Amino acid sequence: MMKYYYLIHIQYLGFRYHGWLKQPGLKTVEFMVEKTLGFILDHVEFKILGTSRTDSRVSANHSAFELFTNAPLEIDSFFSALNLNLPNDIRALEIKAVDKTFNIINTPKVKEYLYLFSFGEKCHPFGASLMSFFQEYLDIDLMKKGAQLFLGSHDFRRYCTKPSSGTQFKRKILVSQIEENTVFSANFFPEQSYVYRIQSRGFMRNQVRLMMGQLLSLGRGEIDEKQLFDTLAGKDNRPLRHIAPSSGLILNKIEFD
Repeated sequence: MMKYYYLIHIQYLGFRYHGWLKQPGLKTVEFMVEKTLGFILDHVEFKILGTSRTDSRVSANHSAFELFTNAPLEIDSFFSALNLNLPNDIRALEIKAVDKTFNIINTPKVKEYLYLFSFGEKCHPFGASLMSFFQEYLDIDLMKKGAQLFLGSHDFRRYCTKPSSGTQFKRKILVSQIEENTVFSANFFPEQSYVYRIQSRGFMRNQVRLMMGQLLSLGRGEIDEKQLFDTLAGKDNRPLRHIAPSSGLILNKIEFD
């Protein structure tokens, strides 16, 4: 039987979902997407494969999944029906046909994550779905210097939760910087907020949140720059314990080669 392949770009607010990956008894983004596709197609003879397994409450400004069907789609009408029936916190951005040589997992790509945060005066509760707030003082200039230490290739074995036996711990970080938040705005956001921007070709489970956790420890004065750099030496197998809250993390964009 002939197969048809489609690449679908989406975005979603992850605050009420238990991550992307379908899990028994839990509401996830993948579950809602599959449920919507089954309603539109009026059958279950399809399969989807996502490019990123975001954690619980993590949002995506741009993610993607591959759809496999046994019959061709009329792309324009299918795209309209998809957005009409998806819940309001999930939106399809684009759909295009690809061939069987395309593999969403193995295709080279660059992923960019953003971590939105603020400190000081307590934020409006409406911002909690997208931004993490920290009451204590944070030395932003020191955190900016710390972010630069992650650039390049390092052993990130301490920055992974429950790695599998074949996990490759050496990762190359292409961008790692803290800057004032000019990416997202809302009238209930604090007057000043910040974003940690990081790019790589691949991340391990909870890697970005653990990296942000170390930067927060640095900003609080709990560790210094040398202690942060030593976590990248690959000489210690103990996982780091300080993990930043999930709701400030956003998968911002994916660039396919």
